[in-house]
Amino acid sequence: MLILTSYDNYYTMRLKRNLGFFDLTAIIIGSIVGADIYIASSLSAGLLGPFSIIAWVVAGIFATIIALVFAYCSYYVPRVGGPFAYVTTAFDKFWGFLTGWSLWIAEMMALAVFAIVFVNYLQYFIPLDFPLQVAVKFLFMFGLTLVNIIGVRAAGRLNDALTLLKMLPLLLLIVAGFALFIFNPAVPAGNYTPLAPLGLGGFGAAVVLIFWAYAGFELGTLPASEVRNPKKNIHRAIITGMAIVMLFYLATNFVVYGTVSWSDLAGTSTPLILSATALLGIAGAAIIGIGALISVSGSDEAGVLGTARLSYAMSIDGLFPKIFSKVHPKYGTPYMALVIQGAIGFGLSLYSGIAGLISFSVFNMAFAFLLTCISLLLLKKRAVKTLHGQNIVPWLGIAVCLYLLYSTTMFDKFIGTALIVIGIPIYVMFSPKADIHHLKKLFVSEESVFTRHIEHKEKFLAHFILLLHRLYRRLKKAEMEI
Repeated sequence: MLILTSYDNYYTMRLKRNLGFFDLTAIIIGSIVGADIYIASSLSAGLLGPFSIIAWVVAGIFATIIALVFAYCSYYVPRVGGPFAYVTTAFDKFWGFLTGWSLWIAEMMALAVFAIVFVNYLQYFIPLDFPLQVAVKFLFMFGLTLVNIIGVRAAGRLNDALTLLKMLPLLLLIVAGFALFIFNPAVPAGNYTPLAPLGLGGFGAAVVLIFWAYAGFELGTLPASEVRNPKKNIHRAIITGMAIVMLFYLATNFVVYGTVSWSDLAGTSTPLILSATALLGIAGAAIIGIGALISVSGSDEAGVLGTARLSYAMSIDGLFPKIFSKVHPKYGTPYMALVIQGAIGFGLSLYSGIAGLISFSVFNMAFAFLLTCISLLLLKKRAVKTLHGQNIVPWLGIAVCLYLLYSTTMFDKFIGTALIVIGIPIYVMFSPKADIHHLKKLFVSEESVFTRHIEHKEKFLAHFILLLHRLYRRLKKAEMEI
């Protein structure tokens, strides 16, 4: 079992410890409440109709369970790298790499989705042809990359502001929706009847898409070495952030499904604008549209921050190319990791299949989460004190991850598994080579060659060589005694 302790001081020295509890809570909320809430309602409506509200509850419970697993893991391993560090500490670097690799793939898909959704909502205000869409995606992705290069504190402050701004339009929508329901209960009653017009056959697929809307809490554990008092602040921020997110998600979707028919929601790419138009008219739709742009920007900004720290941690441990661990001499941030992931995210954003990107992201995410849950079973044995629920939570998390993996499409299972397997030769290529060089030196030395030939008795004349070697050693010993 390999425990990564030798890099702790290195991480702390090279990355600045500037994020407080509010910064981290804002990062978690910003990572979760983003592009997803503005599109998942329509995706799930096309699978379940108004019954989607139940899927939001189930997915929220699933996400909270996994978030608790991360909170407990971060308590025992408060180090940069998140699930990569947890699994590596519990098992070894190989399984840690597969965890980080699959999570990195999942986050790359998410970054691309945010860019696509930003363009979709921007087109409510400004029609964009294809070249302009490409240009907006480029500016969107690399503008946020630049903010993160300048510094984690600057990124944290920007995310604080974006988190507060993104909540206001949703709060307006919720208040207006509940006011309508109180004075005109026939509206929600009509839209929620029948509750499950499409049956429950798409429940698993809907939970997968909605679970992606709750994902993001894992990014709150990635910049651990940049957090003040991480053992205290990380798990508090995760629990606080998840509670806030669940409250807003359920309230928002209860209003959305209650104000607009499920068939209309299933046919739009901007469901919250559709609901806001029914509640508040054009002015309300404009406010929600602006809120969507801010919310998507905040979600991607937090995603860029966390994902770069993941690739940085893997590079530091020799599992990714060294270029990912290059730290800016002035700003102290992993600027090359930020630039590379920005380029990849931009390239993926040129593909517009949002549901496919989300489902594929969840498959890879669930694999990483599964290994993280298993890791907690080992990590909790080293507890200094008992944390409530830590004995049952990892088992519940394992069940959640298996359900999510099962509920993804066959394409996701096949291609996702193939990409995870492709990670194995990448691990072999970039894993630390110090021990291998040492073994190679021993392998080619004159003495080792001679000894090896002697020990391989199955080879021709091996016994004769062995006898000569023994005779040589005895003669040499006799000469030394004279």
